[in-house]
Amino acid sequence: MATPESKVKRGVTRQLKELGAYYFFPATGGYGRSGVPDIVGCYKGRFFGIECKAGTNKLTALQEKNLNDIRAAGGVAIMVNEFNVGDVLAQFSLRETE
Repeated sequence: MATPESKVKRGVTRQLKELGAYYFFPATGGYGRSGVPDIVGCYKGRFFGIECKAGTNKLTALQEKNLNDIRAAGGVAIMVNEFNVGDVLAQFSLRETE
């Protein structure tokens, strides 16, 4: 049975495929870096990180720091849940002109 977070991830990846973005799900268990967003990739030369959450779940302090670090480096960093999963395309469209 699919979890609410896995449904969000599927919704995000569907949109990323539509955009033609390069993306992957980084493995963080034991060898990776903690707090890395669930999905990272590149679209039109711009690095992005997307943290997927279910319902009203909040970012951890480490996840928030990583998203802020991505933004500070010029990338796109967003948190997506069931309530805004349909806005991923808009998030990238808005940032293409920045």
